[in-house]
Amino acid sequence: MTDVDDLDDEPLRLPPAPTPPARAPLPVVTAIVPVVGALVLWRVTGSAHALWFAALGPLVAVASFVDGLRTTRRARRRARREHLRLLAHLDEAVDRRHDAERRGAWRRTPDVATLCADEAEVWRSVPGREEVLVVGRGEGPSSLRIEGEPADDAAREVRRRARRLDDAPVTVPLRAGLAVRGPLAQTTAVVRGLVMQICLVHAPGRVRIVDLDAVEAIVGHVPLPHAFASAGDALVVVEGAARVPSDAQIPIVVVAGDAPPPPRCRAVLTLVGGDEAVLDHEGSTRTVRIEALSAVQAAEVAAMLSERARELGHRGDAPVGFEELVGGRAGPGLSAAIGVSAGEIVTVDLVADGPHAVVVGMTGSGKSELLVTWAAGLCRGRDVGEVCLLLIDFKGGRTFDALTVLPHVTGVVTDLDDRAAVRAVESLRAEIRRRERVLAAHDARDVDEAPGALPRLVVIVDEFAALVGAHPEMHELFSDVAARGRALGIHTILASQRAAGAFRDGLLANAPLRIALRTLDAADSRAVIGADDAVRLSGRADARGTALVRRAADVDPQRVRMARCSPVALAAIRDAAGDERATAPWLPPLPLAVELDQVAVTGRIALGLSDEPQRQRQAPVLLPRAATALAVIGAPGSGRSSLLRAVARQLPHAPTWVPGDPEAAWDAVAAAVDRRAGAGVVVDDLDALLARYPTDYAAEMMSRIERLVRDAGQTGGLVVFSAARCAGPLARLLDLVPHRAILSLATRADHVAAGGEGADHDRDQPPGRGRWGRLLVQFLHDGARATAPGHASPPPTWNPGEAGPAGLVVAPGFARDALNRASVERDVPIVGVADAATCSATGGRALVVGTPEEWLAHWKLLGELRTRHELVVAAECIADYRALTGRRDLPVYAAAGAGRAWRLAPDGVAQRVLLPRP
Repeated sequence: MTDVDDLDDEPLRLPPAPTPPARAPLPVVTAIVPVVGALVLWRVTGSAHALWFAALGPLVAVASFVDGLRTTRRARRRARREHLRLLAHLDEAVDRRHDAERRGAWRRTPDVATLCADEAEVWRSVPGREEVLVVGRGEGPSSLRIEGEPADDAAREVRRRARRLDDAPVTVPLRAGLAVRGPLAQTTAVVRGLVMQICLVHAPGRVRIVDLDAVEAIVGHVPLPHAFASAGDALVVVEGAARVPSDAQIPIVVVAGDAPPPPRCRAVLTLVGGDEAVLDHEGSTRTVRIEALSAVQAAEVAAMLSERARELGHRGDAPVGFEELVGGRAGPGLSAAIGVSAGEIVTVDLVADGPHAVVVGMTGSGKSELLVTWAAGLCRGRDVGEVCLLLIDFKGGRTFDALTVLPHVTGVVTDLDDRAAVRAVESLRAEIRRRERVLAAHDARDVDEAPGALPRLVVIVDEFAALVGAHPEMHELFSDVAARGRALGIHTILASQRAAGAFRDGLLANAPLRIALRTLDAADSRAVIGADDAVRLSGRADARGTALVRRAADVDPQRVRMARCSPVALAAIRDAAGDERATAPWLPPLPLAVELDQVAVTGRIALGLSDEPQRQRQAPVLLPRAATALAVIGAPGSGRSSLLRAVARQLPHAPTWVPGDPEAAWDAVAAAVDRRAGAGVVVDDLDALLARYPTDYAAEMMSRIERLVRDAGQTGGLVVFSAARCAGPLARLLDLVPHRAILSLATRADHVAAGGEGADHDRDQPPGRGRWGRLLVQFLHDGARATAPGHASPPPTWNPGEAGPAGLVVAPGFARDALNRASVERDVPIVGVADAATCSATGGRALVVGTPEEWLAHWKLLGELRTRHELVVAAECIADYRALTGRRDLPVYAAAGAGRAWRLAPDGVAQRVLLPRP
């Protein structure tokens, strides 16, 4: 029987069962021969003693048989001892083979302790190692097999033990999803070890930690280089009942207590106490001894990995300076280097990947730094004839300060000057039309077919949501730019904190280049890059500037660490670009004052200078030739009086200035109505003037001005008036005046009532600034003093007795003293109304004075006397004027309380006079 061969390259075989020795037969012949011999001897000799030899045969036979049995037993025992020796030898061989197999298994699939003991194995690519996760150590199947059939229980035990390998690494597929259940403190330590194991086995770029904050909540604040990797399978650590992201390739879930694991986890590791746990995977369970790490141990491992990453040049997403991004140009496009991914420079091209880009990121994510770096990358190596930038900052006004040194920047507009910002953006409409004309002149379909004709214009907006929120009409403008910008060489980079509500579908459809920094809402991440990854970007300060870039051709977003551009780098770009500066696509803002000689046009009435950014022009505003009236509406101090003076200076004939005094204004308007000539009429502060009149006179004055406006078309005149508000009867007059200069007004409602658009209202405009229709205009300034007098000359004084022997006076009681004095001076007696009949009958010279009540009490007498004598009615008695005079028309206006009266001759002509003073 030979020994079992225990060489590693030889198969093991069970020793054969020991062969039992043949059993010794009973020696019958040996027993019979002595008997026969004894009988023969007895027969020959006749001696009875010879028969004793017959007994020797059986004795020898029995002795031989007994000796054979003893020999057989010895041989069987010797064979059994040999068999057991061979089994023991085989068992030792199994142990040696198991030890070798165990060492090989731990080399192939090491745990944290094994990897830390031999740092050469860290990130080493070993077949099978990267596909599994070691969850502990325990008994598992062995690859060792023993040939032969077992002869007994001992052999069967050796073969059974050969098939099982104890203290071996217990693994599950890396991407199966693992849930660790148990007390939170223990599960956290186990998960910490599992995360460290994954990071020790897989180099950054093969595995990336997606949600660093969630990992650090469990693992601790450790500087793992995988947290900044740009590529690789996504390692996600989820705590509690949080949903496992669908795109997580390596999910590890911490399940506290006895809560059920999520369905995504095919393997469940349940801690049962001490270092033991039960692994449930694919329907089978097994007991394993777990590996747990403390936070201190994890920090040491992470420090070692960080150091190793630096030694091996794994930059990951570590911050880089713009100066380190070498290159970035690619042909005639707009390629720009913006950052690094897995140690490689990342470039984006607004022509090849665009033509437009959308950027989202919450406050503090590094969005503004990205825009500055991108702008610098666009300008590096290009002159102003190739690319120019329009920068719009609607989140405070300081984002693009550093870029103003670049000659490519046509201007920086901010929300600190809202009007200028809107004006600059609206200029894009004119730029679109200008570029269309240039391309048509070159018979080109796009800017590439007309090299050198047009630089590419890149419009960068920081906080696009704030821009369109304040000015909803900008949605339409940017949608138009997005639709037509590619051919015209106009590109946009629109950044916002959120995508919801900021970017409409039409705009997103033309912006295939998408960049997402960290967002708070998964919907914003999905809207921009089609995945939730941006929500899981770290919010730590050292992760600021980490973004996900997705181009139209990308299957998955690319993780990029954005570079930061320093003033030194910008200065270098400026020096390389030369002294020529890009031309802004808009004109300078309107001046604060426009004089007549700046906009005068022969034979026309100029009103001011218009600002038309959508047409890239500023042109004189002229009153249409057929205009019959001009209304100037504005608050006090808005420049309306100055504009009226400037218009009056341009009229071919000296106009009629309607004074501010009610009596003089009444006379001036009445004269203009009676004249019906082609001269102009100018009324300043018409609403204030109307407010000074009683209701009837205000209505009559408005009626006369309306008549002037209606008749102006026939007479060739022009009615120009101003007002502070369009309320009451003035609103009816404005219906006849389509030409209106609307200056600054206090409220939006006043602006709309004046005929303006609510969106155009701006109460903070400088004097003279306003709207002519929808045009923004700086109206004319005329510093000359007002032409119209402020007050009229006093009317003639009425003296008793001048018109005849008798006079009828209607006056309130307080005027009687003055009349008494005047009657004494004129030697005209005063009589009461009751004595008027006697006086009239005698034909004597007298002055009949009475109150309205007294005269109306003798209305028949009044009717008789007023046909033959002069009637004087004090202005304070206007309420009874019609009853006293029998006339329906209003008299000329006379101010009450100023000693005014109306003098009516018997022929019915009324004249304003001044009563004698007391």
